[in-house]
Amino acid sequence: MKSLLWTSRSLRKLSKELANKGHEVSHTVVGELLQKAGYSLQANRKTREGHQHMDKDAQFQYINGRAASFLKDGQPVVSVDTKKKELVGNFKNAGREWRPQDSPEDVNVHDFIDPKLKRAVPYGVYDIRNNTGWVSVGTDHDTAAFAVNAIRRWWRTMGKKRYANPKGLMVTADGGGSNGYRVRLWKIELQKLANQLKFPITVCHLPPGTSKWNKIEHRLFSFITINWRGKPLRSYRTIVQLIAATTTETGLKVRAELDENTYPKGLRVSDDQLAAVNIFPHPFHGEWNYTIAPILNQAKR
Repeated sequence: MKSLLWTSRSLRKLSKELANKGHEVSHTVVGELLQKAGYSLQANRKTREGHQHMDKDAQFQYINGRAASFLKDGQPVVSVDTKKKELVGNFKNAGREWRPQDSPEDVNVHDFIDPKLKRAVPYGVYDIRNNTGWVSVGTDHDTAAFAVNAIRRWWRTMGKKRYANPKGLMVTADGGGSNGYRVRLWKIELQKLANQLKFPITVCHLPPGTSKWNKIEHRLFSFITINWRGKPLRSYRTIVQLIAATTTETGLKVRAELDENTYPKGLRVSDDQLAAVNIFPHPFHGEWNYTIAPILNQAKR
């Protein structure tokens, strides 16, 4: 192995290396000298998003224009995504909460990844106009069928009460994951949903490498994380209740429910099935922006 991979520049090791070169100096003095030279202890900072698509800014402008048009017309616009999967059990959850002194929550010493352990899959739908959120907490796989069913449940539970006569629904989503623009099952399931709702669904994907710019990340998921900081997620019920209790000073309201349906992975979608989707790619980056219109004679309850 390369020795450089195991180099640690701690104050004591720097002091020892200086001593080997004939400079006797304590680690405390080394620290003071580093500070005077403009050094300080710093953690890594996530700033590099990797390769950026040449039309990144143009795509954001396009999404903003489409969303503004929908909102001006009183139509629903939602941002969707899967939150980080969470271990369910007596495990440490990052953060701290106020408790009586010297009485922290007792949790397991280890939380090693075990494929047999249960995981919660929170999929969120954030209604931009109304500042409301829906989260389906899944117990199975994060698939396109699970994602679209979360949108379906949001509409039946919250959406249709707020939008009496919708002409369409706009969905903004990441470019990858269960709702990725390359995922065939995503389009198949959206077709089923459009058939049921009897109005078109317009989808605009964020360009590659910009998932953290999705509104649901900083309008919903970040506040859920703050709300349950320091609280062990011991059961699915705990997770659902903590999500549903999330609020903000700007009036965010969240509803959460458990989704115990099974969503098998690896389902194959044939070319013929995909060709049957009533999809209309937009002139600008049709792979990212498209509308799926209902096929009314195929609508099912």
